Amino acid sequence: MSPPEGALLEGRRAIVTGGSSGIGLATARALRREGAQVAVLDLVEAPDGDLRSFVADVSDSASVSSAVVAALEHLGGLDILVNNAGIGAAGTVEDNDDEEWQRVLDVNVLGIVRVSRAALPALRQSRGAVVNTCSVAATVGLPQRALYSASKGAVLALTRAMAADCLADGIRVNCVNPGTADTPWVQRLLARAEDPAAERAALVARQPHGRLVSAEEVAAAIVYLAGPGAGSTTGVGLDVDGGLTHLRLPARR
Repeated sequence: MSPPEGALLEGRRAIVTGGSSGIGLATARALRREGAQVAVLDLVEAPDGDLRSFVADVSDSASVSSAVVAALEHLGGLDILVNNAGIGAAGTVEDNDDEEWQRVLDVNVLGIVRVSRAALPALRQSRGAVVNTCSVAATVGLPQRALYSASKGAVLALTRAMAADCLADGIRVNCVNPGTADTPWVQRLLARAEDPAAERAALVARQPHGRLVSAEEVAAAIVYLAGPGAGSTTGVGLDVDGGLTHLRLPARR
């Protein structure tokens, strides 16, 4: 598929981790529509044949290094890195054991470290951009999300630290903070609930704009942060949450 004439990211080269489903797949497709050449890093191949996939486990340094080298060789360089790969967790601080805490932090936080570490030399050459997928859970106290919130709080802090460290190299680093998004992970979470319909209704009611956030809406924010229009934006967490973080509205009657 050829990008439209004058596409926003024509000629740019991008890597998207966790790009085979959900927000990652929506982002890979959005980047491609805007003219970017896209490589997807994930445990499984992307469903779109024109998205080049490289199998990678972000919890394994050797796997990450090998996949990033292969992706860079395919792309011929790198302008955009989207660190989207992550896993969820439910429960209070009492509900997950040490092993689960280590597993989630290893993917959600150290996964970004591993991929960024491998990609930064190429990004320095292009003076590129990094966008991390964070969450409103980093800034808003949500029930039954202790482990997940801790991991995303670390992602937000890491984003700002990376932005400070990379500024002299001309690399911008930002993150998006989605509210509850209609993704495969949320769908699996709902399927495990005693009353999936009631649980979904509760998630929707928590969103001030009255619905779940779409993966495409988060992808659009990522494309903006990665693009030339955000040239003076770095160290920012962009909320895509229907007003959850900042609005305090009267209860619906």
